[in-house]
This record gives sequence, C-alpha cells and structure tokens, in this order.
Amino acid sequence: MRRLLCILLMVGLVLPQLTYSAETEAERRKRIEDQLQTVERQILQQRVLVEDKQLERQSLERDITIINGEIKKAELGVQARALAIASLTTQIGDKEEVIKVLNERLDKQKQSLAKIMRQTQTVDDISLVEVMLSNKNFSEFFSEVDSFHSVKESLNDSLSALEEIRTDTQLQKESLENKQETEAEMKLVQEMEQKRIEDQEAEKQKILTVTKGEEKAYQQLLQEQEKTAAQLRAQLFELLGGGGGIPFPQAVELAKTAGRLAGISPALILAILEQETNYGSNLGSCVYSDTRGGRPVMHPDRDTPVFLGIAAALGFNAERQQVSCPIVQGGVSVGWGGAMGPSQFIPSTWAIYGGFVNNGSGWQYSQSQDAIRTLLGKSSPANPFSNQDAFLATALLLRDNGAASSPRLSALRYYAGWGGASRPENQFYGDQVMQRMARLENEIRILGS
Repeated sequence: MRRLLCILLMVGLVLPQLTYSAETEAERRKRIEDQLQTVERQILQQRVLVEDKQLERQSLERDITIINGEIKKAELGVQARALAIASLTTQIGDKEEVIKVLNERLDKQKQSLAKIMRQTQTVDDISLVEVMLSNKNFSEFFSEVDSFHSVKESLNDSLSALEEIRTDTQLQKESLENKQETEAEMKLVQEMEQKRIEDQEAEKQKILTVTKGEEKAYQQLLQEQEKTAAQLRAQLFELLGGGGGIPFPQAVELAKTAGRLAGISPALILAILEQETNYGSNLGSCVYSDTRGGRPVMHPDRDTPVFLGIAAALGFNAERQQVSCPIVQGGVSVGWGGAMGPSQFIPSTWAIYGGFVNNGSGWQYSQSQDAIRTLLGKSSPANPFSNQDAFLATALLLRDNGAASSPRLSALRYYAGWGGASRPENQFYGDQVMQRMARLENEIRILGS
C-alpha cells in the first residue's frame, strides 16, 4: 500500500517539466511581440504620411508619394501579419506540447487508478476471521487499516484529478483549434495583400511611364481617368447573391436609400459590399448541407437552425439555396461558411435585423422584430437574398458599429468583430474600405448620381 501511495506522488511530478519549456518559448514570443510593436509604429507613421499628402494639391510628386506610402504601409502590414503568424505558430506548438503532457498524465493517472482499485479489492476480500488467524498482532492490523483508509482517500483524489485532467485537455484542444483557424485566415489575407502590393507597383510604374515625370502630362492622365468613370453607368457593380450583378446607378440608388434610413454614407455601404465580393470565387457556391474539410459548411448550432427558420419563413428550398463556403487548407476546414446574399451575413447575424427569434421551440419569424421590413415599409419578411434588404442590413450593421463617428472603425468591426478591430493584422481591411469609399464618392459625383 505504501508503494501505491508513492506512485500517486510520483505522477504529480510530471507537469513541472512543461513549465521550463514554456518559459523558453515565452522569451521567443516576447521578442516577436517587440518586433510587432515596432512594425505597428511604422504603420501608424505611414498612415499619417498618406493622410497628410492627401490634403495637398493633386500633383505628380504627391500622388507618387501616396502610392509609395501605400505600398510601404502594405508591406509593413505583411510584416506585422508574418510576425503574428509566427507568434501563433509558437503558441500552437505550446498547445500541442501541453496536450501531449496532459495525455501522458492522463495515462499515468489511469494506471495509478487501476492499481489502487486492485489493491482496494484485495483488502475488501480479507475477512475478520482471516485477520484473527493470521500471525499479525492487533497493532499491525490497525496500522494496515489506517493505510487502507489512506488508499481510499487517494482513490477519491485520483478520480478528481482524472476528471480535472480530462477537462483541461478538452479546453486546450478547443484553444488549439481556434488558433489554427486564426492562423489559416491570416495566411489567406497575406496572399491577398501581396497581390495588392503588386498591383500598386504596377500602377506606379504606369504613371511614371505615361507622364515621364511631367506635371502637365500627369494632370492630363488624371482627367482622362475621371472621364472614364462616366462609363461606370454601363458597367456592372459585381455582387454575389441577389440574382447577380447590379448596374452601378441602381446600386447607388439602393445604397442611398439604405444610407438615408440608417444615417450613414452610401459610399461606405458600396465600399463594404464591393470589398466583400472581392474575396474569392468560392463565395456563394455551397449549400448548407454540404461538407468541406470533414465537417459541415454551416455552423450546426449557431447558424443552421436559424437558416432553416429563414427558409421556412421565406419559402425557399434550403437544400438548393447557395451560401458561402468555408476556408479549406490542407484538406481541413478551418472556419465556417454559410454567409448569405450580397451582404454576406451569416444566419445568426441576419436574425438580429431580419426578425428571427428563438422562442424555445425553434427559430421563428417575428414581424415586430424585423427592422428591415419596418424601415422599408415592406409587406413581406426581410430577405437576405434581396438586394435592397441586403443593402439595408449592411447599413444597419455599420451604423451599430459606429459608422456615423468612425467609418473606418465600423468597417473593421464589420470584418473582424469588436474584439478584432484593433488588431494590427486586420488594419488592411479598414484602409482598403476607406480607399474604396473615397473613390466611390468621386465616381458618384462625376456621374451626377
């Protein structure tokens, strides 16, 4: 019995080895975080430079400086995300090591439990008569009884420890999955930013080639580019969902209506919707019952019940209605799809503005909770696949994200949520939306819309 008690004490000595390893990795993370702070300061400096230059008159020197500043800022953003990815990779390695150690502790704890239970059974099988007929005196007998009670207490402690280890292991696994998903999303953003840097370099070279550094020639090119904007009336404003593309003038009218009802800029609404549709050709090519990377396309608890409620209320076939696909890397799905229509809202977000509530027996439509229907004066429920409804939903979410006082921050919250809006690796989204917004305001003005 004393030997078994020693085994229990030895099992508890396994975890301290992890602390030494974690301290070494913590030093590495500290170095990465220091580098990240430096890059963040450089990003801020570049943003100030671009904003200052935008206040000056349109000249060749100013615009080339702005393009160079945007390229430098984008490159710094790539560096910041690379450091963030490196930090995540280190954290993922730490989590995997923690899970490995916890699994080892779990195995040792199970072995210890088995030995204790066998010893307990042996003691239970000894009768009082056997004790009386044995050669041991009463002092030795009561000493072993005390040891037996100690083993019983150790058994209870071991069972509690086993449950605690199991819970801790599950939490570590969930944390690992979340970090892996974030890492995959940031790698996708890296690819997009690299392409944008290449496009900006090409734009700069085109300006230098055409103008040959002459102010007069550059001003002429700028005027020609503004005239080209008039052709936007015949171009399609590409949107996913809602039946396909929308003529730009019609999109402007939809955005004006939504902006007036929500109290925000129509150009911001257009910028967000344009930004969302540029993420990839896979958006809108799945159905909710599909599987990607070994799991359902749509979140089974958060979104699927709401989606089925929306389908029932609107009368469309849930098995055929296209929604967005998740990110899949290495054959494994690291995020969730299921976003709907031009606004790319997931069902659980659409429910907030489209009037769907969980009354305890499932998701049901409530007209009194349908903000979109109320504002538009519709006679039917709000539809995420309707262009006007989707435009207004985007406007309402941007409004609730603080668009009236800070359009850029509201765009960041639209993309990364309130918790992720301040993260350096997400700042590119706010910058791009603001650039699109400025361009769209100018195009709307030129077109006289």
